[in-house]
Amino acid sequence: MERTRLWRSGVPVVANLLLGIPAIVPAFLIWYVLSNGPLAELGWTQREPTENDGMWLWLVFVVPVVACFGGLWTLLNLWMRRRLLAAAPSGPYWSLALVLTLSPYLLGVAFG
Repeated sequence: MERTRLWRSGVPVVANLLLGIPAIVPAFLIWYVLSNGPLAELGWTQREPTENDGMWLWLVFVVPVVACFGGLWTLLNLWMRRRLLAAAPSGPYWSLALVLTLSPYLLGVAFG
């Protein structure tokens, strides 16, 4: 019985780490839009010199990609949370799920 519970608690960890691999695309797109838009206006970053198409074109690409991935991530984590870890508190679960999903992107930024 204890072995089954241990296996079930590892499923959300592995699933969120695996979801982190395709999450690299929406995370990069969000960073690209922010660094060429609002953060560049504040002077915190420099604009890409060849980026002269405006932000509307980027938002046409970014919003659907982020919405699709966010919907998939949310639905999968709601299902896992309800089905596998019903007794666990929700705050730490969602924080850990977000950190695990973003960890491949952050590792790529740190070591890339």
